[in-house]
Amino acid sequence: MKVLLYEWCCSGGLSGPDAAWMLPEAGAAIELEGTIREGRTMLEAVVADATRDDTLQVTVLVDAARVLALSTGVTVRTVSPGSEIDVLGEESRRADATLIIAPETRGILEHRVAVARRGGGRVIAPGGRFIAVAADKQATIDALAAAGVPVPAGRSLAPGECWPPGFRLPAVRKARASVGCDQLLIVQAAEGTPPPAPQATRLEAFVPGTPVGVSCLCGPHGIHVLPPMLQLFSPGPQPEYRGGLLLRETRLVARAERLARRSIAAVISAVIGGGRSAAVSPPPESTAVGWVGVDMLLGADDDGRGDRVLEVNPRLTTSFVGLAAVFGQGLTRTLLAVADGHAVDIVSAAVADRQVEFDTTGRVRVTDGSA
Repeated sequence: MKVLLYEWCCSGGLSGPDAAWMLPEAGAAIELEGTIREGRTMLEAVVADATRDDTLQVTVLVDAARVLALSTGVTVRTVSPGSEIDVLGEESRRADATLIIAPETRGILEHRVAVARRGGGRVIAPGGRFIAVAADKQATIDALAAAGVPVPAGRSLAPGECWPPGFRLPAVRKARASVGCDQLLIVQAAEGTPPPAPQATRLEAFVPGTPVGVSCLCGPHGIHVLPPMLQLFSPGPQPEYRGGLLLRETRLVARAERLARRSIAAVISAVIGGGRSAAVSPPPESTAVGWVGVDMLLGADDDGRGDRVLEVNPRLTTSFVGLAAVFGQGLTRTLLAVADGHAVDIVSAAVADRQVEFDTTGRVRVTDGSA
């Protein structure tokens, strides 16, 4: 099987006009190092995992200005400045399957998936409408709440809209379309409320709890949940995602898995309900295919009353780095098999007696689970 791998930062996105879209306002500077680092780490991890399977022929799109640590046995297609879109369409048409890693910001992910599909490529990704809803944090929350999935209380703010008087603190403000912790701000006191943001944001109540990410492999025959990961962040009002480790508490694992399934189903339901008939099979634009991540906070109560789902990521997430290190099967091959509708057995035994911790640079530490 010929597999094409594309990651926005490494495959030409930073050398094109879209790079300016990552700025919060015209002429302003933004630290893209975190996004670049995580993108590169994910790409290199997928390449390493995929090339261990000799049934996969891997091609990677690489920006001419970037140097990557890629495994041997991979074909590199160099992308010159300004040619990224054309090359993506061309190479995806030649491949049997295309995996796209890109930020949701300003519709970049949705656009790249559409480009590859219009070019005749088979992209292992959710349908376009699913991506559009999941990429918008407010639309995601609306879909989850409508399905009864617990979410933080909050509201959207228009570009330039001031902090609403009386909104309960502490609170969290985040861009409605962003990636990772980009433009995330925790506000503790009224005197510290920030000035209006230039882009649309979501304002929500701060919820205490254990941050957990659940990665799911989705296909025609349902959702396969991978072992949940405890997420690690830096302290302070503008936290930075640092990596994760396997969630070991059984009571939390079960709750996280249930919430992940409910969340993905809620987004599908919201898309189908948007003026479409559910009497027939779900339209392709509504489907969940490939890797979908669900981020949540799990509360202290065993009954889950304090649990809240924060967002749904319609793309490969950094958890791939840690999960690939302990997964008994090739994770890329399993992802492709699920998307193709094949019956697979997600083997959790591989992680039952081990612990894995990873960071956003790709460093992975695997130890005995009892250590």
